[in-house]
Amino acid sequence: MPARTHTRPHPATRGGVDFRLPWWALALPTLAFVTLLLLILHPADAHAAAGDPGLTRFLERVRQLTAG
Repeated sequence: MPARTHTRPHPATRGGVDFRLPWWALALPTLAFVTLLLLILHPADAHAAAGDPGLTRFLERVRQLTAG
């Protein structure tokens, strides 16, 4: 005896892609990015960029801009 298949009364999508991300799908990558940026810009770690003076000046300028 064959099994019946159930069909949906309406299609799953209404002509376009319709999906929602959970709140953490955007919050976690943003938090990770900000955390890594702050670790790079922390003044105690400035000696790690001492090899290239242009990079050191750039990172110091970004730190000043983010500090206010």
